[in-house]
Amino acid sequence: MQKKIRKSYKFAFKTTLYITAVLTILLTLFSVLTKSFNLWAILGFSVLTYVISFFIIQYRVERFIYRRVKKIYDDLTLLESATIRKQPITTNMATLTQEIGKFAQDKKLEIETLKVREEYRKEFLGNISHELKTPLFTVQGYVLTLLDGAMDNESLRKKYLERANKGVERLIYIVQDLDMITRLEVGDLSLNIEPFDIVALVESVFDLLEMKSAKKKITLTFDMQYPNPIMVKADKERIRQVLTNLVVNSIKYGRTKGTTEISIENLIKNKVIVRVTDNGEGIAKANIPRLFERFYRIDKSGSRKEGGSGLGLSIVKHIIEAHDEKIYIESELSVGSEFSFTLEKVK
Repeated sequence: MQKKIRKSYKFAFKTTLYITAVLTILLTLFSVLTKSFNLWAILGFSVLTYVISFFIIQYRVERFIYRRVKKIYDDLTLLESATIRKQPITTNMATLTQEIGKFAQDKKLEIETLKVREEYRKEFLGNISHELKTPLFTVQGYVLTLLDGAMDNESLRKKYLERANKGVERLIYIVQDLDMITRLEVGDLSLNIEPFDIVALVESVFDLLEMKSAKKKITLTFDMQYPNPIMVKADKERIRQVLTNLVVNSIKYGRTKGTTEISIENLIKNKVIVRVTDNGEGIAKANIPRLFERFYRIDKSGSRKEGGSGLGLSIVKHIIEAHDEKIYIESELSVGSEFSFTLEKVK
């Protein structure tokens, strides 16, 4: 479809005015010098010069500039600039400069975004490679040992097969977590929204993780007594997973004989906020913005003191966002961390 030109007469008006003024002044001087001064003749000459010059200049500007400007628009259209495609072609240089400047700024931002995404992609591939190769090499090592002759030893065979099985279970755990995040991102994971008592759910999570916390002598507790149920509306099993992941995290990175405390507060009329607070290692401010990325680790050494798929916090974030709710984090090194998320309250 042929683009329409949005004409600008500003340049022609000004240029014609300058030419007419100069020629009129010259004609007047010449008339005075030759003693043939005629005001009406000079005025007629000025008007005629202005009209003729205006149309010639406007025509030449449109012909000269339009071809080049149209080429610029066509090139930008190839780059799929939606804003410029929708606009008529203009020969106004100020407007064109502004449009091209905005386009260049948008493209610069787009390129910077693509660079960040590329860096994230490379880091993500490196992280997932690290997470998968450890259990894979473990399984391969035990299988090769069995094939090299250890299979004949019944006690070794059973022990190595059990260890290989643990490695396979870890691989399955990582793949299942990745599958869940992917389904949450594309909206393919349906949520079973129902009313339930969040206090009772927290108590069940405490019971489930009692032995794990006891190993580090960490106390799991509420901030206060909750004698009455607090009813919320969400997917109960997914919120159980959120609480489990957050409490497990606080146990992993909590200090021995420390505390993990959960509080439930009214936020606004139809919202509650659930806080999971610990007095553990804490997190540096520089690491907080990337904390919910898949496989992101604060420890860059490549070692993992604690188990897990490295996807726990990423899953937590996606589950909460799938409920159209918010998750927050506050942390200070050597002081502790607080993860909090909102839920809809049953009226």
